[in-house]
Amino acid sequence: MAEITAAMVKELRTATDAPMMDCKKALTESEGDMEKAVEILRDRGIAKSAKKADRVAAEGSIGLKIAEDFSKATLVEVNSETDFVAKNDGFKDLVAKSVTQAYTQNCDSVEALRETELDGKSFALVFDESVAKIGEKIEVRRMATLSGDANTVVNGYVHSNTRIGVIVAIECDSEKTAKALVDIAKNVAMHASAMKPTTLSYKDFDAAYVESETIGRIEAIKNENEELARLKKPLKNVPQFISMAQLTPEVLAEAEANIKAELKAQGKPEQIWDKIVPGQLARFIDDNSTLDKEQALVDQNYVMNDKLTVAQAVEEAAKAAGGSAKISAFFRLEVGEGLEKKVDDFAAEVAAQMA
Repeated sequence: MAEITAAMVKELRTATDAPMMDCKKALTESEGDMEKAVEILRDRGIAKSAKKADRVAAEGSIGLKIAEDFSKATLVEVNSETDFVAKNDGFKDLVAKSVTQAYTQNCDSVEALRETELDGKSFALVFDESVAKIGEKIEVRRMATLSGDANTVVNGYVHSNTRIGVIVAIECDSEKTAKALVDIAKNVAMHASAMKPTTLSYKDFDAAYVESETIGRIEAIKNENEELARLKKPLKNVPQFISMAQLTPEVLAEAEANIKAELKAQGKPEQIWDKIVPGQLARFIDDNSTLDKEQALVDQNYVMNDKLTVAQAVEEAAKAAGGSAKISAFFRLEVGEGLEKKVDDFAAEVAAQMA
């Protein structure tokens, strides 16, 4: 039997965000195999599917620059060591300079940004001189730009804490429609800032990723139902699948057949089935696409009208303007995303739990 150390428990907890004792049990069961332990936690619905992007080490701000005609927008993440410095006027000015420079010079990387010129100096020198005055390690970490032709509207949003920024591009059938969708493009960016989508559509998911997530997510719903039952609250439907990517024509045909068989068993007249089946089939799809609603922007329920998906909200806005449109791209940056904070005496905490 492999020895399960505090460091191993820490590593597994960092990777999955599962409770420490569950991590220890999974490692024991897998005989110290980290990959198997992750799978055990996922299959039990304990491990979180997303990487721990919200445990951040870096402070800082997101800068946003949008074209006056909403044809282009740029986001830049500038990191600092402390939140105190991130609120400094000198730091705010540096963020503004960085995003403006990246926007005007069409930079596609931090390296390209540093090689540009500003006021007769390299931007690298301008940036580093400002950093020296502030007196703390500061760096541009990431950037993103979206642009389009006259039929594309690009808008963005930075949350009030300046730690989250989103830009969205919507392709339209005409310039007239694009101009009419400026506001909803910003609203979609606001939606994405809150709902944290990781991809545009369920069609972008890797098949292996969907498969690896399926068992754990279904188990998580079963676990949730146990708590709901204890509280005597309505239970959630336990799905067979988690994404539209899995709902093939054959799967949907079988679901429809099962619905009709149930209606027949209930004695419902066949002539009214066409009024019942579409709603129940839509409920089946809704129950079996939870991954999409969590992670795919266009498939999420729109926060300003949860009866519509984000894609449907954009389509309706375009229709009201006499045209058609679809979201073609988005970027979401959150300060320090993907970086780990230092946790004081975490090893001692783990060791105490292991004792």
